[in-house]
Amino acid sequence: MQHRIVVLGAGYTGATAAGRLARRLHREDVAITLVNAEPDFVERVRMHQLAAGQDLAPRPFDEMFEGTGVALKQGKVTTVDVDRRTVTVAAPEGARQGADEVLPYDTLVYALGSGWNDQGVPGTAEHAHDIAGRPGALRLRERLAGLAAGESVVVVGGGLTGVEAATEIAESRPDLDVALAVRGGLGDWLSPKGGGHLRKTFDRLGITVHEDTAVTGVDADRVTTADGTTLPAAVTVWTTGFAVHPIARATTLEVSGTGQIVVDRTMRSVSHPDVYAVGDAALAMGPGDKPLRMSCASGVPSAWQAADAIAARLTGGKVPTVPVRYLNQCISLGRKDGLIQYVTADDRAKSAALTGRLAAFYKEIICKGAAWGVAHPVLLPVRRRRVVRETVVPEASPVGTAA
Repeated sequence: MQHRIVVLGAGYTGATAAGRLARRLHREDVAITLVNAEPDFVERVRMHQLAAGQDLAPRPFDEMFEGTGVALKQGKVTTVDVDRRTVTVAAPEGARQGADEVLPYDTLVYALGSGWNDQGVPGTAEHAHDIAGRPGALRLRERLAGLAAGESVVVVGGGLTGVEAATEIAESRPDLDVALAVRGGLGDWLSPKGGGHLRKTFDRLGITVHEDTAVTGVDADRVTTADGTTLPAAVTVWTTGFAVHPIARATTLEVSGTGQIVVDRTMRSVSHPDVYAVGDAALAMGPGDKPLRMSCASGVPSAWQAADAIAARLTGGKVPTVPVRYLNQCISLGRKDGLIQYVTADDRAKSAALTGRLAAFYKEIICKGAAWGVAHPVLLPVRRRRVVRETVVPEASPVGTAA
């Protein structure tokens, strides 16, 4: 009987894990099912570009996984029962009603990721736009296209997503009044060189920055700050962080206060050894005993780790440890400018930074490389190994350093 591996979510981490497992395990021994709501791969790191009116090349999963043995099940995950080892998947929109399907599994890879986090701020869910996924980016794209010259756009949140969104919108629509509201200082996590270049870029693009500004309310035409100031906003873009998918919290899995699944250093659940979590869905420790940041930079290595650990345990091999450490933060500042902030292993800024057109080119290579890596999850051909035993049952090891 084939060992059933079900992977939930086909973002960077889920798709990478599924593809890597397919290339490491003998096809006769395993059945790998990848569950995803959409039929093609979404380059999440480019959602600010999509929102700003740029078209992205389609990447259908049926082409990406052709000949690998990975079976795509399109639909939305509605429940996960980790005690019965089943997943319920609702049929895609437009399919016949009552077509929900229950998928049994022997090993589960949970990669449902994260979405936007409205932080509970009044009016945000009703009036603000997000770019955490393709549906939100497309809604924002349509709204921006309908704005007249001189109308205002306020981006809330000064992290990587907010900076990229503000600069992309300002560059593509120089006729709009674009502003960024940040709780602290603009780019206050960057090195002096990196922060200086960021400020010059914002000045060049005419973006107004409201520093030390907490937004406490969102209306259809304005945002309100903690001190009672109102900022005009025909469009509000909310980028103040991510919230993980809520399904894990509804299971008996051990989760953190943020709803992330607590895993050991092989990305295996500490409460359910037949469940692995990768990417934003996992609470994994990295260098300096700090939780890994929600990002593609840490998510993809976590997918490598989970896939390699599953393959090793099923085939009786030695479980490897994939190093997870940070090298840089890649920030696009429109299509012709960028910022590469070099960082320590635990993600603290170094003094060195790359800026300008060369940095923009570097970031583009990183984005293309990330998408290429999903379709090519192993760099060199590997021999598919035979399954010699079922998933091991011993308790997962305590949470450890992933690097």
